[in-house]
Amino acid sequence: MVASTEPSGTVVAREAGDGVRARNLARLLRRVHLEGPQSRAQLTASTGLNRSTVADLVAELVTDGWAIERDPDPVGRVGRPSPVVEASPQTVVIAVNPEVDAVEIAAVDLARRIAVRERIDAKLPSADEVTALVADVVSRWSKGALSGSRIVGIGVAVPGLVRQAAGLVRNAPHLGWVDEPLAASIAAATGLPVSVGNDASLGALAEHLFGAARGAGDVVYLNGGPSGIGGGIIVQGSAVGGVGGYAGEFGQNRVRGTESVLEDEVSRARLLDALGLVSADDAALAEAIARSASEAVRAECQRQRGILAQALADAVNILNPAVVVLGGFLAVLAALDPEAFSAEVASLAMAENGEGLRILPASLAADRLLLGAAEVTFSAVGVI
Repeated sequence: MVASTEPSGTVVAREAGDGVRARNLARLLRRVHLEGPQSRAQLTASTGLNRSTVADLVAELVTDGWAIERDPDPVGRVGRPSPVVEASPQTVVIAVNPEVDAVEIAAVDLARRIAVRERIDAKLPSADEVTALVADVVSRWSKGALSGSRIVGIGVAVPGLVRQAAGLVRNAPHLGWVDEPLAASIAAATGLPVSVGNDASLGALAEHLFGAARGAGDVVYLNGGPSGIGGGIIVQGSAVGGVGGYAGEFGQNRVRGTESVLEDEVSRARLLDALGLVSADDAALAEAIARSASEAVRAECQRQRGILAQALADAVNILNPAVVVLGGFLAVLAALDPEAFSAEVASLAMAENGEGLRILPASLAADRLLLGAAEVTFSAVGVI
């Protein structure tokens, strides 16, 4: 199935010819979505389809508005170059990330570019407030910045436990949400299909597909943000959600020798307190730590790094990943001495499980949650 959008903006499923043709259309569109612009010659080689079939399929994707075709960049070669196919920048998902201090909303296009974004300050926004903000932004952008675009759905990355299949936020403790039917609420307010997922799990998906863990089949991802520590797991290339969709809540694991959980002991708030700061984003936090000559700051960083290293070693022993990706302030802690931190994790894990392990900072910065939310939505509505 390939999705199309009626003038009203609602997404409807459409048969793209016979089943084989539909699958081939989806293969080509997914390839240019995931890999970026591809020449017809590259698509022919990678799919095993013949040149005329690829040309015919590309023509349909272009006609239906799912892809664009352009001349290649000049390379000084002799002969007629193969046209380049790109995912359409006019097909977009509205990606949303509610946090404890703001709601970030962006339009992510099929080529994985963020066309427009807006950060709206909101202290502990309720689910109803988020719904109203999203509906307002969709209405404004549809008449303005996205007036020539096709909005195919809305994706929401929530810092909490989400029953993704139902779009139900079971518990987002830092926001104070319990059993909020967020997908249904936003869908009713906008008329668009809505996907809702745990923010860290969506971040893991984005880093796996497009970021630091690209090409790795087995990944553990931990993110430290204003709402604590969340995580995501990729096993053999597939996201692991668990029976309820709640897998990856590393932040709620007990810390040895304490009555606390990981996100209580490894905490942005504790770092800010040690630095005497009220707030700071990740870049400002890293700069403040680097400038500080305080022994108390150094000791707090070391304490948190040690606890985080043990938590990662436990995850490595259980899941045996190829890559551990750290986002948010966790990446700041690891970056204080990356080699020493990796060595500490390896020393705490089983030697065999630590062989070849890479611990990397998230590479998609603040975009990772938005890209992850967009990705699951493109998939859910049948675009890719």
